[in-house]
Amino acid sequence: MPADGPLIPREPLMDRVLTGDRPTGPLHLGHYFGTLRNRVRLQEQGAALTLVIADYQVLTDRSDHVGAHVDELVLDYLAAGIDPDLTTIFTHSAVPALNQLLLPFLSLVSVSELERNPTVKDEIVHSRRSSVSGLMFTYPVHQAADILFGKATLVPVGQDQLPHLELTRTIARRFAERYGPLFPPPEALLSEAPLLLGTDGGKMSKSRGNAIALGATADETARLIRGAKTDAERCITYDPAGRPEVSNLVLIAALCLGQDPHAVAASVGGAGAAGLKKMVTDAVNDYFAPLRARRAVLAADLGAVRAVVREGNVRANEVASATLAEVRTAMGMSY
Repeated sequence: MPADGPLIPREPLMDRVLTGDRPTGPLHLGHYFGTLRNRVRLQEQGAALTLVIADYQVLTDRSDHVGAHVDELVLDYLAAGIDPDLTTIFTHSAVPALNQLLLPFLSLVSVSELERNPTVKDEIVHSRRSSVSGLMFTYPVHQAADILFGKATLVPVGQDQLPHLELTRTIARRFAERYGPLFPPPEALLSEAPLLLGTDGGKMSKSRGNAIALGATADETARLIRGAKTDAERCITYDPAGRPEVSNLVLIAALCLGQDPHAVAASVGGAGAAGLKKMVTDAVNDYFAPLRARRAVLAADLGAVRAVVREGNVRANEVASATLAEVRTAMGMSY
C-alpha cells in the first residue's frame, strides 16, 4: 500500500480527538488497520487524544462481565503504541459526571430521531434478539456525551458511524440554541483504510468469531487464515467486487507488507489459495511480531496496566465534572 499521508489536514495541536471501543473482546486486524494505527499517528502528530472504554455500552446488547475485556483492550492499546502520558484512557462507568450528561442530552432529541437512526437499526438486526433493551435506542446519545464532555473537535469514525456523529452535532447545536454555546459541533475524521472482511467473508467482528486478534499466536493466526473463505479460481487477482474473499486476503497481506494489493496478487499468481494463504500468514505474523512481543511483556504486569486506566479515570473525572458544572450553570441549575 502507498505510504500514509497526513492524517489531520490542519494544525493537530488545535484538535481534541475522542474515540474508543466497547470492551467485548480483544481487538483484531480490522481495528488495527481501520482505527488503532491512525490513533497512534494522531498521538504522534500532537493531537489531544482521549480513548473511552465504553463499558456501560456493553450492556446495550449483552451481559458480559467486562473486567477481563477491559484488560485485553488496554493491552492492545499500549502494545500498538498508545502512550498513556500523551493519551487519556478511561472507562465510561468510572466517570459519574459524564453519565449525568445523558439526561439533558436526551431532552434535546426526539424518540423518532432515535428510532430511525440507521446504525441502531443495523445493530438491532445483528443482535439476533426478539427484543432489545431501551439502551439500544439511547446509546447514540450516550456516545454524544462521550464526545462532548471533553469538547472534542474531531472524531475518527467509519461510514457506518456517521449517523451517530450527526446526532452528536445536532445535540451540540440544540444545546447552544436553548442554553447558549458550550460544545463545538465535532467533525468526522474518516479513515482512508478499507474495510477488512472476516475469515468467513462477512464483516470482521469480535462477536462473529471470524476475526484475527492482534494478540493471537503465530499458530492461531495460521489456523484462522487456513480456514479463510476463498474461491475456486487458481490464479490470484485483486478484484474486490468480483472476488471479495480472495481480495480481502490480498489486502491484508498488502497492508502488512506496505505494498500495492495488485502487486501482491501478481506475486502470488498461479500458486492458488494455498500460496496466497501462506503469504498472508507470513506477512501478518512478521508485521505483528513486535506488537505481540510488547503485549506479552505488558500482560506480565496487569497491575501496571490497570494503573494506566485508574490514572486516566482521574483525568476524565476532572474534565467531566468541570463540563457538568458548566452545563448546570447554562441550564440555570447552579444551586
